Amino acid sequence: MKQLTHHQIATYLTDYALSELVKYVIEDTGCSIEQAMERVYNSPLMSVLQDEEVELYVQSPAYLYDLMNLNLIGKE
Repeated sequence: MKQLTHHQIATYLTDYALSELVKYVIEDTGCSIEQAMERVYNSPLMSVLQDEEVELYVQSPAYLYDLMNLNLIGKE
């Protein structure tokens, strides 16, 4: 059995978190999937989530959603 690389695991977990974040936005706001995706992908959280060195992708999607909604990411 081939062992997954760190990058493959990070990509899988990031993709999973993003899909869950979109679901949470839809559930909370009732917006369309396109609007939810736009909100998630344009949030400051997105660039931090994709940074493999930060390893934020290991956090639960619920925690990430709280971070996104509290605007704690991207504030100086």
